[in-house]
Amino acid sequence: MNVRLRVPLASLALSALLLGCTSAGQDAEGGTDDRGDASAGAGAAEPEEDPEPAWNTEPASIAAMGDSITRGFDACSLLTDCPEVSWATGTDDEVDSLARQLLGAEAVADRSWNVAESGAVMADLPAQAAEAVALEPELVTVLIGGNDACATDVSQMTPVAEFRADFAETLGVIREGLPETGVYVSSVPDLERLWSEGRGSVLARTVWTLANICPSMLADAEERGEAATARRGEVSERVRAYNEALAEECAADALCRYDGGAVHDYDFTRDHISSWDWFHPNREGQSTLAALAYEQVTRDAVE
Repeated sequence: MNVRLRVPLASLALSALLLGCTSAGQDAEGGTDDRGDASAGAGAAEPEEDPEPAWNTEPASIAAMGDSITRGFDACSLLTDCPEVSWATGTDDEVDSLARQLLGAEAVADRSWNVAESGAVMADLPAQAAEAVALEPELVTVLIGGNDACATDVSQMTPVAEFRADFAETLGVIREGLPETGVYVSSVPDLERLWSEGRGSVLARTVWTLANICPSMLADAEERGEAATARRGEVSERVRAYNEALAEECAADALCRYDGGAVHDYDFTRDHISSWDWFHPNREGQSTLAALAYEQVTRDAVE
């Protein structure tokens, strides 16, 4: 979820239309027989709907989309992507990424791809989706939205309608190219919890200020006045609205699975945060994201 330092986060089932038998109501001359329409339709089979496609709990390949969280930014060294510790497709055994757990360590390099970009916002996701589609994965992961809320000020946050439209477009791109591929969607993390965890640290506050990290939430981190509290509340409300949009759009796609708010609601602590920027997940944070994703992806069904 690169904060734009900005250096581098209808159902598709088709009804089967059965053609009615027209010969029963017509004689050889093309006229209607004297049994009438009611008897002509008697005993006709009811149209049956095709079953919804089943969620694949054991995909054989994965493409990850999103922002700097999925790129492992600041998890290994300062101001640097570290995709080997990515929660989605990383190779690091300490993190034990989703790809490692699903594919096995030996297959990660050949059957998983990370097309996320540090600094990405939701408007960038359709292009990432096109890139992912070309790879023909059996599962696509999505974690994005932090940068949409982490603006210079609250007036610059991505409007919810735009966020929703870009996500819907993304799903459309995936579904057009990969009609049987699953899409796992993570909720946007809780930025206010991040502020709450770091505001007591002089180092965190200094880094946030000097690097201008997520000012809509983290600016003047010690300030507890009415204006600052209202500003942070507005950011949190926008994140919740983003998550509602993700959940609703995902629910309209039979092969899209939203995490139910698992990432947003997780009680992460300083132990999960990079000591370089006090914002991005460190290795432990990435490992936690991987565990949450694996639990959701491998469930036989969701409520």
